[in-house]
Formats: sequence, structure tokens, C-alpha cells
Amino acid sequence: MSYPDFLIVGAPKCGTTAMWHYLRQHPQIVMPDFKEPHFFGSDLPIQRSITSPDAYQALFQPASGQICGESSTWYLYSQTAAREIQSINPHARIIAMLRNPIDFMYSLHNQALHEGVENIDDFAIALAAEPDRKVGKRLPPRYVPLQELLYSEVAHFSTQVQRYLGVFGPEQVHLIIYDDFQRHTGRVFQQTLAFLGVDDTFQTEFLIVNASKQPRSKTMRSLITCPPAPVRTIARATMPQPFRQWLQATMNRLNTRYQPRPPMDAELRRRLQQQFAPEVAQLGALLGRDLSHWSNA
Repeated sequence: MSYPDFLIVGAPKCGTTAMWHYLRQHPQIVMPDFKEPHFFGSDLPIQRSITSPDAYQALFQPASGQICGESSTWYLYSQTAAREIQSINPHARIIAMLRNPIDFMYSLHNQALHEGVENIDDFAIALAAEPDRKVGKRLPPRYVPLQELLYSEVAHFSTQVQRYLGVFGPEQVHLIIYDDFQRHTGRVFQQTLAFLGVDDTFQTEFLIVNASKQPRSKTMRSLITCPPAPVRTIARATMPQPFRQWLQATMNRLNTRYQPRPPMDAELRRRLQQQFAPEVAQLGALLGRDLSHWSNA
């Protein structure tokens, strides 16, 4: 058993699922069969299935010549995860995937809607609800970690990236822009392999992973994710948990259609671009590249 040699720390909706899937194909890399163990990040109100060091280490059983890693997308936002990771492996390599904060927020809101953890369909209204939500108001009936509803707060990547750079140093932090990964997947994948110190000539098939999803029926989505109390009581009494999870996943899949979300309202995008222009400039300075097109697109 061992701790991971590298971690994909986020951000959500920035290509992490695809990168996790591609890296797992490499013969020199071992990653758990499931994504998002979220062992670190003690400041985040996440319901964790892995809580003990022994259980976490049991996820990683590399053979000779292999390295191990994991992907948990809220480590980047967490204020404690970087130090917690550093305390158990100061030589850990960090992969952070980032994107235009405007597109990120819209995509995260779309995911929350699809998963049934967001009860405000209108993106602009959901953004305006963030101050109330921080004090426990206007929250959805189903429990969801608060940070998953604070779209504009989570989108301030520069502070989060600076935290990891400060803890690990730039030589141990690999930053990937989602646009680059989407347009030049093979090149970015090879660069990531080189960063990890494994054979960067390895080839894999770059399948589309975690495509944009919409519910076929919003009513059905609500019933699947938050069924009425009598239904929950009967299900718990008559069905084992693995079957309930399988049934919920199957119903979600049948209620899903894969298609892009309609474009964001142009005026809202313009206002958000203006609001996030300083953040984009700070992130560009950290990466050493001009990202001003994010504020003008």
C-alpha cells in the first residue's frame, strides 16, 4: 500500500474525467477504478466513502515500475487539501485543469441541474442566489455540499492555483487549459505523461468522455434524485443498497439525452466577462500566457 504519486486536483467540468480515463490506460500508471475519493480537503462538507488512511492507501497497489494517482476535483478549491497532500507526500505531482471561468460556471450549473442537486433552472437567478445560499437560504431540498452551488466563488481559479504553487512549487504543478486539451488532446496528454515521468510515446484512443447532458424530463429527474419520503422508506425496507444505487443510475441514464446546453444569454455573458476580467488577468499572469480572449469572446 502507498499514497499517490500524483493527483488531479480539479477543477470540475474542465476535462478531468477524460484525463483520468486516458491516464488509466497507461501501463505504468495505476489509478483507482472510481474517481473522486476526496480523502483530502477536510474543510469541505463532502460525504466521504474513504475516511481512514488505511482504506485510502488500499486504493493504490502499484507494481514495480508503476506510479499511482487519483483524481478528486474539489481538492483545488479546498483551502486545506494542498497542505494535507504535502504532509503525506511532499514530492507529489499536481495536475490542475482550468478553463474560461464563464464557461466553467455555466457547465457546473448544468451538471448540478442534471444531477438534481440544483433547484434553480435559470443560471442568472442561481448566481444571484449565492449570497443567500451562503447563509442557508434558497437551498435545494436534497443535500448538496455548499461549494457545488457557489459557482462564481469556485470560478476564481487564480487564488486556488497560487495556493498549490506556494505549497509544491512550479516544478511539481502541471497546469492544463481545457481549450488546449480539447483542441490538441494528444499533445497535451503526451506533455502530461512527460510531467509524470512515464513513457510519453504511449498511444491511446481519445474517446469523448463525460459529454454535456440534459434531462429528458425535469419532473422525472426530481423524482429520481429526491423521491418522496414514503417511496424512500419502502425502497430501503425492500431493496438492498447496491440494487437501489443501480436502479437510480439506470433511471438517470434512461432520462438523459446527450446534447449541448443552449448558449448563455449574451448580455449575461458580457456582464460576467467584465466581472471576471481581473481574475482572468491574474490567472494569465500565473500561467505566463495571454487569456484576454476569455474576456472578449
